[in-house]
Amino acid sequence: MALITNLPTDLLRTFLAVVELGGHSKAGALLGRSQPAISLQIRRLEELVRSPLLVQEGRAIHPTPAGEALLSYAREMVRINDEAVHFFHRSEMTGILRIGLPTDYAVAFLQNTLTTFLRCHHDVELEIHCDLSRELHRLLRSDDLDIIVATMPTARMPYLSRAWMEQPIWAAADSMTLDRDRPVPLGAHLEGCDYRARMLDSLNDAGRRWRIVYTGPGISGLQNAVLNGLCVTALTHATMLPGMRELGESEGFPILDPLRIGLFYKHPRLSAAGLQLVSELVAGLESVGSGVKTLPT
Repeated sequence: MALITNLPTDLLRTFLAVVELGGHSKAGALLGRSQPAISLQIRRLEELVRSPLLVQEGRAIHPTPAGEALLSYAREMVRINDEAVHFFHRSEMTGILRIGLPTDYAVAFLQNTLTTFLRCHHDVELEIHCDLSRELHRLLRSDDLDIIVATMPTARMPYLSRAWMEQPIWAAADSMTLDRDRPVPLGAHLEGCDYRARMLDSLNDAGRRWRIVYTGPGISGLQNAVLNGLCVTALTHATMLPGMRELGESEGFPILDPLRIGLFYKHPRLSAAGLQLVSELVAGLESVGSGVKTLPT
C-alpha cells in the first residue's frame, strides 16, 4: 500500500499568510515567527507537494500555478481544522464582523445564515455593507471588510473560498402586460452593476428597445417597483417575491448570461467568529436559490 503524504496545517497556514499578506516578513509578524522560519516552512511544503509554490516578481511575491492550485485546498483544510478546534474547545466568540454583500444577495443571506448565526452567537456583532461587487473587492483588499460575497470578473481571484454560478432571470409583476412595439421599461441598480449590464447587453443583442425608468441601490426598492408594475428587471430566484412572474423568450426576453459569484475572506486576519461564519455560509450556499451551481475553486 502506497504511503499517503500529509500536509500539516501549520505549513498550509503559513503559505496562506505569505500569499494573502504579500510577503514572508508580514506573515512572520502575524504568526509570531522569524522570516527564516517562514521560509523554511514554505520550502518544507514545497518538498511535500513536489512543486515550487511562490515566485518573486520585483518586490512582490505571487503564487505559481501550483501555488494557485494549492490555495483553495489550503483554505478549506485550515478552515475545517479551525472549525474542529473551536468546536471542541467551546471558546467564547466575540467581536465585530464586517460583511460585504451585493444588494441582490442581502435579502437571501440576511434572512437565513446571518440571522441564524446572530441568534447562536450573542456576543458577536455583524456590520452589513451592501454595495457593488467591485467596491466590495476593494474594501476587502484594504481590510475594511472581513468577508464578502461578490461577483467575479475572472475565474481566479485573491482570497476566494467558494465559487458558484447564478442564473439571473427576468421578473415582472403578475399583472403586467408588455407591448413589444414599445421600449421595455427597465428597473436597474446603479451603473456598474453586473445585472444591469447583462440586461442591456441581452436586449441590445436581441434588437429590442429599452428605457430605464427606475434606478436605485437597494433590492427592496427595485422589488417594489416591479411589484407595482413600473418596470421589469433581472433578479435571482432567491429575490423573486409572490406577485412576480418570470419572463421568457416567448415574450421577447432572451436568456441572461450567468454570473460567477464568490465567497472571499483573508484567512490569516479572520477571527474565530469569522471562521465559524464562513463555515456556516459555505454550508448554507445551496439555500441561496435554485439558480445556484457550486463550482470548483
